[in-house]
Amino acid sequence: MDKTVPSGAAVLLDFIAGFESGGRYDVIYGHHEKSLPHPITAMTIDQLLAAQKTWGKQWGSSAAGRYQVMQATLAGLKKALGLGGTEAFSPDLQDRLGYQLLKQRGYADFMARKITINAFAKRLAQEWASLPVLEATQGAHRRVAEGETYYAGDRLNRALISPDKVRAVLLSAQATA
Repeated sequence: MDKTVPSGAAVLLDFIAGFESGGRYDVIYGHHEKSLPHPITAMTIDQLLAAQKTWGKQWGSSAAGRYQVMQATLAGLKKALGLGGTEAFSPDLQDRLGYQLLKQRGYADFMARKITINAFAKRLAQEWASLPVLEATQGAHRRVAEGETYYAGDRLNRALISPDKVRAVLLSAQATA
């Protein structure tokens, strides 16, 4: 884990990565990384963005890396962090990008107890489809029940972990503050 990522965020990112990519930095959606000429960790941000443009049609998703970052999300992160595009999509950069995604979803407010566990979990589920919502809510495509992915009904995504385990890891992350 990149040393600039706070311990609470590292706990969350390790947890998320376990379900999104098996914790691996070189994974792309559907495990199509084997068909690439070189690992995504050897690509620059701009090279990866260019490659991701075809993956959605070719493989059903442009998700790449430890945190399965989509092409549009990576483009937004590049802009938000002022990246030039020549930076390698290295493990450390992926961790910093994952931390930025946590921050964009309200990490600081969650750690300061300004938003509830359920509210923060919903925001995380909106970012990472493998995570469930912790209470019934309107999802992206339909009303979803506790334990379902925010994207239920898209015929592509499903939650891969129980709500109780998500609650436990969120409480654990909060305890580091």
